[in-house]
Amino acid sequence: MRAVVQRVLSASVEVDGRIVSEIGPGILVLVGIHDSDVESDADYISRKVLNMRLFPNGGSGKAWDQSVVQSNFEVLMVSQFTLYGILKGNKPDFHVAMSPEKAKTFYSSLVDKFRQSYRAEAVKDGIFGAMMKVHLVNDGPVTLQIDSSPSCKSNTQGVEDASDD
Repeated sequence: MRAVVQRVLSASVEVDGRIVSEIGPGILVLVGIHDSDVESDADYISRKVLNMRLFPNGGSGKAWDQSVVQSNFEVLMVSQFTLYGILKGNKPDFHVAMSPEKAKTFYSSLVDKFRQSYRAEAVKDGIFGAMMKVHLVNDGPVTLQIDSSPSCKSNTQGVEDASDD
């Protein structure tokens, strides 16, 4: 699973000319689901994203000190199979992304996992499979990518563990 996380002052999703979800300060999470993803990948992404320290601590002035949860901010999740696009020549190929039939259920369970791990009303999402216009005001800008694949986890395990305190 791949998540592109952007710290935002605000973000919204528009479908067919109407806003279907919007948040104030928080994070926009673009989610790509790989064909081989399982529940442990969703657990990993949910835990890491909700605990990423992307926000300054207003009390101490310390930068990179608070998570979206600690800051009591919002989360906007958007499914994006194109995160697993591979260029073959100049044409994108999405064969490693989970099929839409399987991915819809998997993505829905990921959104539920975020809601159960945080505050349900603070986690919004777009419409799976729809043509969406995503509007955002990036704060910083701050944009990070997280992969749940074993190779990514093992390559960064020491760094992640050190920053979890």
